[in-house]
Amino acid sequence: MDVQKRNFMIIMFTNFLVAGSTTMIMPFLSLYIESLGDFSAEYVQRWAGLVFGVTFVAALFMSPIWGRIADRYGYKPILIINGFGIAISIYLMGAADSVHELFMIRLFMGVVTGFIPTSLAFVSTQTPKEIAGKTLGTLQMGSVSGTLFGPVIGGLMADSFGFDYTFIVTAVVIGIAASLVAIGIKETKKIANKDAHVYARKTIIQGILHHRLLINVMIITSLIQIGNFSIQPLLSLYVAELTVDSSQVAFLAGVTFSAAGVGNLLFARRWGRLGDSIGYEKVLGFLLLLSFAFIVPQAFVTDLWQLMVLRLLFGVAVGGMIPTTTALMRREAPIEIQGEIMGYNTSFRFLGNIIGPVFGGIVSGFIGISSVFIVTGVLFVLAFAFLRFTLAKPDQDFEDVLLEQEMKSM
Repeated sequence: MDVQKRNFMIIMFTNFLVAGSTTMIMPFLSLYIESLGDFSAEYVQRWAGLVFGVTFVAALFMSPIWGRIADRYGYKPILIINGFGIAISIYLMGAADSVHELFMIRLFMGVVTGFIPTSLAFVSTQTPKEIAGKTLGTLQMGSVSGTLFGPVIGGLMADSFGFDYTFIVTAVVIGIAASLVAIGIKETKKIANKDAHVYARKTIIQGILHHRLLINVMIITSLIQIGNFSIQPLLSLYVAELTVDSSQVAFLAGVTFSAAGVGNLLFARRWGRLGDSIGYEKVLGFLLLLSFAFIVPQAFVTDLWQLMVLRLLFGVAVGGMIPTTTALMRREAPIEIQGEIMGYNTSFRFLGNIIGPVFGGIVSGFIGISSVFIVTGVLFVLAFAFLRFTLAKPDQDFEDVLLEQEMKSM
């Protein structure tokens, strides 16, 4: 087996382990907070949101920094640091004595969170541009598979063995994943252009802001995550409205949410391969319209099976967006700063993770849960309009934009 194929197989398997393990603790996070003291329901709900969200806030700021370090020293060291960092964080979560300790541990976890985005960037830089979409779509199957099984296994383990044991098992599994990367991965040295030089961080940020396609795609990346996360905290309530048997709401909500993951799993590779052949912009535009077509009808369903089918179809559309946008970044960014560029793209993803639940809560509070689907659908249409407007403008070479910004700052 050649080095590139072995790297890919190890990264895909470790993505499965990390995604599955980190989502194992999500089903019982609020219950774990409740077990740390005699708290009111309002206190638990408030701190559950803070503890969940602080990880993404820290990760938002750290992602470009890790990307810049990866450009200089390679992705493998960052993967190892992130892997063991996440493992240590989750182990410490099980040893927390108070909610405030748990909050600080989750904040630290955000600093080292980024294993899966970094692995995407690593595989992207080691993959020829012509097949980047297909390769990244295939890689995404690993993390999506883990996300599907993780919450179910975590919930069962917590019910059967308790929170402490679940945290320990989760930490050990992620530690194994990090060890596999340390032992099995061999990173091929990137060959930069001979005329390449080191760009200042300010120049790169200004370059992104002045490159119409890159900034638009990063905004779309946020919108994708807002669409995914806006309904997540409210899904069980919406399922309850459609369900007669209230004792099955938690299980049915889990199945309904997982339906999108199944659609994602089935089609991510195919969308990536299509992007390789006809262009990532065309595929991305089509997927944005397809997402609109499948998310808006979710507001008008009358039976749970209808919602499940539409969630499955929505997952089919959304599943192609992350590999497509990542492959597009791979194509546009100069090789010597690809890590940092993808780091900023990851920050936009985490920004969507933060905004999504807040956005969904505000919209549902004013005009109802079903309206969240409609408003999110409108966001996808706006993203499509921005993309079309961008593509109607003349093409920009990112290196030319960077040099122009560098000259202005001198």
